[in-house]
Amino acid sequence: MRAVLLVKNGNAKEAFEIRNTELPHPGPNQVRIKVQGFGLNFADVMARLGLYKAAPPLPSVLGYDVVGHIESVGENVANLQVGDRVIALTRFGGYAEYALAENEVAVKISEEIPNGEAVALSTQYCTAYFLAHDMANIQKGDKVLIHAAAGGVGTALTQMAIHAGCEIFGTCGSQEKIEYIRGNGVHHPINYRVVAFSTAVKEILGNDDGLDAIFDPVGGKSIKQDFKLLGAGGRVLSFGFSAMNQAKSIFGKIRAVAGFGIYHPVQFLMGSKGMIGVSMLEVADKKPHKIKRVMEAVTKMYSENVIKPHVGGEYSVDNIGAAHAFLESRKSMGKVVINW
Repeated sequence: MRAVLLVKNGNAKEAFEIRNTELPHPGPNQVRIKVQGFGLNFADVMARLGLYKAAPPLPSVLGYDVVGHIESVGENVANLQVGDRVIALTRFGGYAEYALAENEVAVKISEEIPNGEAVALSTQYCTAYFLAHDMANIQKGDKVLIHAAAGGVGTALTQMAIHAGCEIFGTCGSQEKIEYIRGNGVHHPINYRVVAFSTAVKEILGNDDGLDAIFDPVGGKSIKQDFKLLGAGGRVLSFGFSAMNQAKSIFGKIRAVAGFGIYHPVQFLMGSKGMIGVSMLEVADKKPHKIKRVMEAVTKMYSENVIKPHVGGEYSVDNIGAAHAFLESRKSMGKVVINW
């Protein structure tokens, strides 16, 4: 089979090679999927740059989410069968014509769902659902701030928050994205390149208590600013560290890490505030049954027209470098998908 291998860290156009590799064989609780398309995620960019510790050693096949048809099943798999079209999470290995997935993190879907929307459901929308409902437990009337609101997870979080009846603040970095997030339902779009997001939020809130939930994939000093915006019962949910990608030197990376700040439980107790970190890979590894429940929930929401993924870029596998560069540029909105 063919697979896209990351052969060296660095520039997107030089980092990948398409090679013939051995066909993977499913274990007892796995399925083998003939991949129609796979998604790009910012963690892939971090892995390409050598900044993602969980990534396998080079040369390696990246990829966390695929859509395709089951071609083979392990001996213990009873709920899925050959021919089923599924979305699935992969612990790397998704950038290939065939990929393995654990039975518990593969869910059957309709043949009519486009590839890009399908892979968005499997990662971005599952991440958003887990953050919004399992971890933050957003409620009607909550005031929530969504950083990177034009991204795949930001798009999904906005739609989840609208459905829950929340008032939504959203950040992005261009006028084009302002229009996009406003159209997606953000009540208070904020261009952080024009005004500091914390200043904008405070001005809009006025004398009201602070925010109820903040969703932050940026990390670094934005977390410290987030914490100051919380009201009683508020919580910051940190689920990424894209600020690390902006650091151009080792000293910049150290500053980015230090930017998170140092916290003590007394701060949480006295202000009735909280901070939660989420790694979906860790949840999928340790508690895959939770991921399966979330995947089933988002596919149901999709079928009921509650959510609608936005595909911001579709590429052929031969243009994997261009797709990576596009995602890294921060110009993308919604999901970027690669089709075989």
